[in-house]
Amino acid sequence: MIQKCSTIELFKEDMKFSSGHFTVFSSVERENLHGHNFRLYASFTVESDANGITVDYRSYKDKIRALCKKLDEIVIIPGCSEHLLIEETDKNFHIIFNSETMTFLKRDIIVLPIKNVTVEELSNWFINQLTESNLSENVIAIKVKVFSSPGQSGSASWKKSWKSS
Repeated sequence: MIQKCSTIELFKEDMKFSSGHFTVFSSVERENLHGHNFRLYASFTVESDANGITVDYRSYKDKIRALCKKLDEIVIIPGCSEHLLIEETDKNFHIIFNSETMTFLKRDIIVLPIKNVTVEELSNWFINQLTESNLSENVIAIKVKVFSSPGQSGSASWKKSWKSS
């Protein structure tokens, strides 16, 4: 039997977030703190059912919007960077890089489990968030692109692993 698949693409106006960040290039070089108006694109390759329905993708739009809201108007810090030391106090985070200490109020940053704040790493973070729970059984692939400006993006992909019988 031939497997019929369709792709649902989501690239809505409200799938965006404005965040501050810096990219770490080495143990001694990083960008200055700056920000972007990030946009998000996601596609879901899905097996069609007998009625030609793929998936109720409203839940994915809602999940993407919630993730974007979580990253909106905040500074993103890479929690898995080998070049940063992150110290937490009651009210602040101290981010130490190459003997420089940057202090942020806790309410102003989010520490993500990523190695660097790049469009590629952010794309992988979104994939991880989308696939960790409540993924419809008939979704067989996901692609996420994070745009830092028009015409400039990084992407990540996920594909369902098939069990041999």
